[in-house]
Amino acid sequence: MKKLRILKGILKRTYTDRILIAYVIFVFLDAMFIFIVEPGITNYGDALWFCYAVLSTAGFGDIVAVTLLGKLASVLLTVYSLVVIAIITGVIVNYYMQIIQIRQKESLAAVLNDLERLEEMSKEDLAELSQRIRELRESDFPGQKQG
Repeated sequence: MKKLRILKGILKRTYTDRILIAYVIFVFLDAMFIFIVEPGITNYGDALWFCYAVLSTAGFGDIVAVTLLGKLASVLLTVYSLVVIAIITGVIVNYYMQIIQIRQKESLAAVLNDLERLEEMSKEDLAELSQRIRELRESDFPGQKQG
């Protein structure tokens, strides 16, 4: 649940939720426009299929745009799709980076908590703490020599 809240927060902060809704609306409107201007597309389902082929860049070729307006609508859908995919990629990377930061903060907080009670710890607990500190250092500074 916590991860979903983080993702939802990122989507809202970056307005990606609005971008996705606008994109879906654009695809349906573009399909309607294609249906109206293309003589070879005889139903709305075929227009949606054409838009899917365009936005996925699959380009199956079973339905093609032949009018100038249909071709322009296809180009706009392709460009818009590339922009949305780039934005979503950035949001996903941001999401995973925040998850990693949260885990690191939690690990660091646990280590600091243990450091505050060093006097109470047994030799085994101290050895375990030492190992956790090494792992934490390695995750924060990979490849750095430990000494």
